[in-house]
Amino acid sequence: MTRRYLIPLAVATVLTAGLVAPAAAQGDREWTADLTTVDADDNGVTSHHGTIRLDRAAPTPASARAAVRTGFLQLDPRTFDAPVNAVAATVKSAVPAGAEVAVDVRGALGDEQWTEWVEARPDAPAVLPTSVTTVQVRLALTAEKASPEVSGLDLRAFTAPASSDVGAQAAGLSYRIFATREGLVGGTTANGHVIVARDHFVALPSRRGLSAKGTGTYSVRVCASNGRCEWAPVWDVGPWNTKDDYWNPSSTREMWKDLPQGKPEAQAAYQDGYNGGKDQFGRTVANPAGIDLADGTFWDGLKLTDNAWVTVTYQWTGSGPAGFVRTAGDPLNVRSGATSTASQVGLAANYAQVRVECQVTGQSVTGSQGTSNIWYRIAAGKYVARAYVSGVSGATTC
Repeated sequence: MTRRYLIPLAVATVLTAGLVAPAAAQGDREWTADLTTVDADDNGVTSHHGTIRLDRAAPTPASARAAVRTGFLQLDPRTFDAPVNAVAATVKSAVPAGAEVAVDVRGALGDEQWTEWVEARPDAPAVLPTSVTTVQVRLALTAEKASPEVSGLDLRAFTAPASSDVGAQAAGLSYRIFATREGLVGGTTANGHVIVARDHFVALPSRRGLSAKGTGTYSVRVCASNGRCEWAPVWDVGPWNTKDDYWNPSSTREMWKDLPQGKPEAQAAYQDGYNGGKDQFGRTVANPAGIDLADGTFWDGLKLTDNAWVTVTYQWTGSGPAGFVRTAGDPLNVRSGATSTASQVGLAANYAQVRVECQVTGQSVTGSQGTSNIWYRIAAGKYVARAYVSGVSGATTC
């Protein structure tokens, strides 16, 4: 049976303050997605005569430990002649029982930074936290057994009222979260990365903060009670849940809107018996984890020996200068001072985004970005060499 999921192009904003989407004459704001091509940014999906479905080898997110195959089709960014902050979608799809099709949208902030992915739902468009001139759309397909199929996707961008409780903070949102070690070497993450020994990435229980393979658009800073920190990209979805963006305000949270901001559903289920002590899949929650750490992050970056409470900062929710670690593959040493002889106080994984508080002059270092004596302070008492960090602009002197 074919179902036509409608996210109205003239949009449900007529239900909020009577807003009407602007006419299409104001620039190229209506378009039909090209579903004929699958490229390197896509994962777990195939296209046959313009119909998208899950690949036979589509991964099940390793961290979630749920038998739900997942795939993404990430469309090319779309640029407009005037700022927009909302995108509505009309999807033509066949969705079997146990399957789901979702349309996610994000906006470009400049300097390789993007807003978080926001879902355009059948009854409401995706509303971004700020107005942008470039947006990107991705299709997310999931299935327990038979794959859904998407044969059409029409999109429209416009301006809608923004939520008053969404906005970037200079340092980014930060919460104390229980962390577990993911392990699962040889498994495949939600973005298609095959986990290797001593790997460096994290998993969060929502695809809203999921980076594409080989990128760190969505990264976190994880700090342990021993003072060590690691900056790592989000490459998997889990633990426990897959629709629990607990770092967001209740008004925009995917599920569990009655929980306080910053409290994972698994933590509430484990500690308070919330949802009968179960996760979204009906499994009894055995620990309060809201983040999974790859082995290298767990053992080498944080020097943990057991699951532990950590402080997590969600880098993309911050503002100000930021860059991305670029190495040959190994993580970058984070030092207590602006010299390679200063003590190592953490790691920054390859591809990870780092927020730059300020910069100092120190030891000259040659790396992937050339030779420089500039070091960036990325947290109190923590420095990385500019020679291994790309894309930073506007950093001031410490």
